[in-house]
Amino acid sequence: MDKTYHFCSGNSPLLISMPHVGTGIPEDIKRRLTPEAMNLQDVDWHLPILYDMVKVFDISVISAEYARYVIDLNRSPENTSLYPGQDVTGLCPIDTFAKSAIYMDGKQPDENEIETRIEQYWRPYHQKLATELQRIQAIHGIAILWDAHSIASHVPRFFSGKLPDLNFGTADSSSCDISLQDALAATMRESIHVKAYSHVFNGRFKGGYITRQYGAPKMNIHALQLEMSQCIYMEENLPYKYNAELAMKVKPLLADLLETCLNWAKTHK
Repeated sequence: MDKTYHFCSGNSPLLISMPHVGTGIPEDIKRRLTPEAMNLQDVDWHLPILYDMVKVFDISVISAEYARYVIDLNRSPENTSLYPGQDVTGLCPIDTFAKSAIYMDGKQPDENEIETRIEQYWRPYHQKLATELQRIQAIHGIAILWDAHSIASHVPRFFSGKLPDLNFGTADSSSCDISLQDALAATMRESIHVKAYSHVFNGRFKGGYITRQYGAPKMNIHALQLEMSQCIYMEENLPYKYNAELAMKVKPLLADLLETCLNWAKTHK
């Protein structure tokens, strides 16, 4: 474990990134947060448990140690909006998804502190991510980046109504070869584990900075994001408990999707 991220190396062509699973908050920041922020309601809870089948597939995994309230690893260091014209949270968020203040009055980070956080927390994660993709491609002739996320099923700030269960993002089919997207779509139609799960490709979530930055199909590096609705594997209210009964229903489908990526990679080196 590095001080700012966790990493487990595998030998497959696939790398899974989990930039929003971190819950750590340095003491100097913690002292300035509001009580509501300390609930960490916007964490992508329990994804390492949900994706524990990665061990079977020998997949590399990188995951964040620190909470997105410290810095959002899925945002540009220039804090460029991912969805111009739509409400979004920034590189160092100042409010929660529910629009509650993260910091006490007058305690928000200034530009110098944000730059320090970029160097201390953001850059190491991305350096490791880029290095691992290069290593994987050097071995296999191809690399696939799967950026794993989850979010509450109802977040009026970002979308109306209930979010589909599985939200695939490929930056409008630009971050990976279209045939990989088609293969995943076929799995969603044909897997015996799909059951009643709803899904969409490039709906409200088209892929964040990581998907858009590292996806380079012409270089045989393919990236996609899966944003999962938390209601299909956990309790969405405090204390955000993992629901093993629900999770056991969706985990076989996740395994099918990951296997689809690995099988696709074998024929597209």
